[in-house]
Amino acid sequence: MHMRSTLVLLGLIASACATSSPTAGSSSAAIPATAPQSSEDARFTAFLEEEWQWTLKDSPLFATVVGDERYNDQLDDQSIEAIERRKQHFRERLERLKGIDRAKLSEAHQLDYELYRLDTENIVEGQRFPEEYLQISQLGGIHDTMAQFAQMVPKRNAKDYGDFVKRLRAVPVSVDQAIALLRKGLEAHVTPPRVTLRDVAGLIQNQIVEAPEKSPIYQAAFQGFPPSLGTEEARLRSEVAAAIREAVVPAYRKLHTFFVNEYLPHTREPLAMSALPDGQAWYAFRVKDMTTTDLAPEAIHQLGLSEVARIRAEMEKVKAQAKFQGSLAEFKKFLFTDKRFIFSSRQALLMTYRDVAKRLDPELPKLFGTLPRLPYGVRPVPEFSEKTVPAGYYNPGSLEAGRAGSFFVNAYDLPSRPSWQVDALVLHEAVPGHHFQIALAQELGDVPAFRRYGGYGAYVEGWGLYAESLGEELGVYQDPYSKFGGLASEMLRAVRLVVDTGLHSKGWTRDQAIAYFRENSGETENDIIVEVDRYIVNPGQALCYKLGALKIQELRAYAARELGSRFNVRRFHDQVLGAGALPLPILESRLKAWVAREKAG
Repeated sequence: MHMRSTLVLLGLIASACATSSPTAGSSSAAIPATAPQSSEDARFTAFLEEEWQWTLKDSPLFATVVGDERYNDQLDDQSIEAIERRKQHFRERLERLKGIDRAKLSEAHQLDYELYRLDTENIVEGQRFPEEYLQISQLGGIHDTMAQFAQMVPKRNAKDYGDFVKRLRAVPVSVDQAIALLRKGLEAHVTPPRVTLRDVAGLIQNQIVEAPEKSPIYQAAFQGFPPSLGTEEARLRSEVAAAIREAVVPAYRKLHTFFVNEYLPHTREPLAMSALPDGQAWYAFRVKDMTTTDLAPEAIHQLGLSEVARIRAEMEKVKAQAKFQGSLAEFKKFLFTDKRFIFSSRQALLMTYRDVAKRLDPELPKLFGTLPRLPYGVRPVPEFSEKTVPAGYYNPGSLEAGRAGSFFVNAYDLPSRPSWQVDALVLHEAVPGHHFQIALAQELGDVPAFRRYGGYGAYVEGWGLYAESLGEELGVYQDPYSKFGGLASEMLRAVRLVVDTGLHSKGWTRDQAIAYFRENSGETENDIIVEVDRYIVNPGQALCYKLGALKIQELRAYAARELGSRFNVRRFHDQVLGAGALPLPILESRLKAWVAREKAG
């Protein structure tokens, strides 16, 4: 499966394909994206529906995430043969798309066509590069898929648990498929750099338990166990435990042995993507695909340097507001060591995040005319993964599946999670950031499902970073320290432009990247290392945030300048969010067309 929407849905970037989402639990019920206005509209709508159904069947995990329950007892087929069939399907899809006459489509379907063809062309172009060989890294992979997914599967009745047990029983096949792909990667010299894999053996080991009840999968599976199943609880717990003991643990033990003895010793030493076969072209493709721009790595690098200098100047102003006597470096040290900023416990950290989130909720109508219906919650990052993941992340909910969105906050190493970071992280991951944008997109009833459940990194992450800039308008960033937290978060994204391009197009070493981070960011040593290693194994993705935010800020300034006293920020935001995620050039053209309409009255 190549789905741009898994940046949004499962932590990856992907591209779904569809016109409508089946009703949860149904076989094929669908809501038309728009009423067909011509025979070509009808043909295109039918084509999109056929492809959506193929997408759901091809990826049972994705189907579960979006709320279709027909494949809840299956895992994705990642065999080499299935991957080749999938690639052929996308090539055939592109040829079929070329047979649809865009000029004969209605205006709404012309945008659908443009986006769907762009997505499919990018997928086909990307087939040149063997992404499927990269099945495991410190950021995630086959070793923690089930533990992560156990937090998202439905848990309402005995059938839900029975389906989950069948998935657990299928884990050995998935592990064997992953090992086969990893071996192909070794043969092709396509692996992550060895230095980034140093903790992966331990991450696999976290899943290998003597008692199934101690498994992260088991613990997640029985969180929020429904009281209505009380008479069956013992049986269901026994079945899940047996599947973990008999299928999952032996499979992960096999993976651990393979990883330690065969894979890790033969992974590559060089860091840059350019060190891979066809690596320079691969990085260029990822930059274009992730950012939805034609910016060259060198231009992005220079933009990053400029933004770092600008934000440093803003940090100096905030330091002066705090009446701190000393250098910026000394101010940063103070912020990380003064006891007033260090949480006393994991629970205190969690409750503070929840408090800020709920204080923001009633402020949202000031800036937005349309609010999402789907609620969200703030949850701790699972302990089995907290050492190697960022300070926070978001997993989407689903109205169809009856699942709220989840903002996960990391409570590992409390001194590295200062309280002045809270405001910016809530704004980015929850509201009005990822939860707000993703939930609104899912609730768009008049656009195809590939747009409701899809995403583009520069738009999605750009919106998250832009949302951080709304803090003062929404009543947070009330003291110099939290204001510095907002600037530190923005600085992190500016540093990413410099470091990602430095590593993959300018020959930077890992130590060089870490040193640049230390000099310019407000991050702890642990987080700096996590960040740098993230860019090494996921080239280009870190560029999305700043490029997307800068474009949205540029468009807001353009609209305010052109409309003057007629500018309405609520209407502007509704326009940015009202069509779901878009490539940046299309977003720009749509916003400028809206400004022209507003000027015309």
